[in-house]
Amino acid sequence: MNGRLIAYLLSILVLVLGLCMVLPVLVSLWYGEPSARQLFLAAILTGSLGLAMRAVSGRPDDRYLSHRDGVAIVTGGWVLAGLVSTLPYLLAGAIPSFTDAFFESVSGFTTTGSSIFSTVEGLPRGVLFWRSLTQWLGGMGIIVLSIAILPFLGIGGMQLYKAETPSPVVDKLTPRISDTARVLWKVYVLLTLVQIVLLLFGGMSLFDAVCHAFTTMPTGGFSTKNASIAAYNSVYIEIVVTMFMVLAGMNFALHYRLLRGDIRSVRKDPEIRVYLLIFGVLTLLVAVDLFVRNCASAPEALRYASFQVASILTTTGYTTADFEQWPAFSQIVLLLCMFLGSMAGSTGGGIKTLRLLLLAKHAYLEIVRVIHPHAMTIVKLGNVPISQSVLRSVWGFFILFMGIYVLATLVMSALGVDFLTSVSSVATCLGNVGPGLGAVGPTEHFGHMPVVGKWVLIACMLLGRLEIYTVLVFLMPRFWKD
Repeated sequence: MNGRLIAYLLSILVLVLGLCMVLPVLVSLWYGEPSARQLFLAAILTGSLGLAMRAVSGRPDDRYLSHRDGVAIVTGGWVLAGLVSTLPYLLAGAIPSFTDAFFESVSGFTTTGSSIFSTVEGLPRGVLFWRSLTQWLGGMGIIVLSIAILPFLGIGGMQLYKAETPSPVVDKLTPRISDTARVLWKVYVLLTLVQIVLLLFGGMSLFDAVCHAFTTMPTGGFSTKNASIAAYNSVYIEIVVTMFMVLAGMNFALHYRLLRGDIRSVRKDPEIRVYLLIFGVLTLLVAVDLFVRNCASAPEALRYASFQVASILTTTGYTTADFEQWPAFSQIVLLLCMFLGSMAGSTGGGIKTLRLLLLAKHAYLEIVRVIHPHAMTIVKLGNVPISQSVLRSVWGFFILFMGIYVLATLVMSALGVDFLTSVSSVATCLGNVGPGLGAVGPTEHFGHMPVVGKWVLIACMLLGRLEIYTVLVFLMPRFWKD
């Protein structure tokens, strides 16, 4: 393992975060907030740490990046990003506890959206902007951003890309991985800007529009309002946010192809058809349930159901209603959405539509084999045969995901957390969703959870964001042996 190169690249990551911390300083200065001084100190300390790390590591002569180096950089990078990003919260006095600050920071960078704040409307705008910015950076991935600049440093980035996006199929849009990273970021920025403009048309202030666009495209869910999107009570804003949540839950490679006019490949993609079908069917089920049980009129039922299903399915986590007051059937559908997640190659979390599709196809073929033992069967995605190694990876991920979910839920219940809160808090953090049910519902927060429980949920957020394999490989003793 090339320790010197790893330290060098992590130092660049810390320097980038230090530069990003200047933006909330400017926001605080614009609004005349006294916290600008503390936020500036956080930026200085972070930048100084990055410079010190770079001075210690030096410029490595060996610039070959192995797969193990990529795993170490990605896992270490996310943990380090979470650690240094606690400084704005701690120094500004917004969060006095390190555990709570680390929870909020990791929740931001992993685009989970679970928060320890009981109220956010009293926070300085600089701090609110930093919360949103952490999600926007984490959405497409700080490491993917680094890939775009690695060629200028004479270092290749494919190993980082594989570790950062460990979905079943890595979709390279261009021959060079750095070009792929830049393409993805351009699409990401473009969609963010379009959403900002549309939200401004809906009457949002510029600050709120930027913050909500910064937390919609990464499917993060941090809001500047205690009541989330419900605070605006605007059908137009809900439609815009719903549309962009669904877009953010799609594979960004498809957005790129769509912008290039390649509509045919988007229409033929089997995953997007299943993704939209799941969204449509679950929305209809919840809407009918709300209407039949006299919880809302038909238009209102469709309005609330479409927004909330999109929010939970894409793992964004915004709310327009207290869905804990909904019928049990609707709550179970939303709990199911926390596991399902969005498409592979999106900024969302969960198991992902592609894995679910492959699991379903494989299970169906196993039934066919029982009926026709000598039949030659193979799992295909569209017309593309799926290798056994990919299927093993998908089944392994599913087993690990459910195993970690069960284990973490047992730990939370052992800490004295009630059944519903234990079940949903782990589901929402492992799926990178945000709100759960019970004591962590849409009108509640995570600040009251036991300290050990918060660290369990932090681990779940990191495992969910890096899709389990990367973190577990990093923690295995065999990984550290030469």
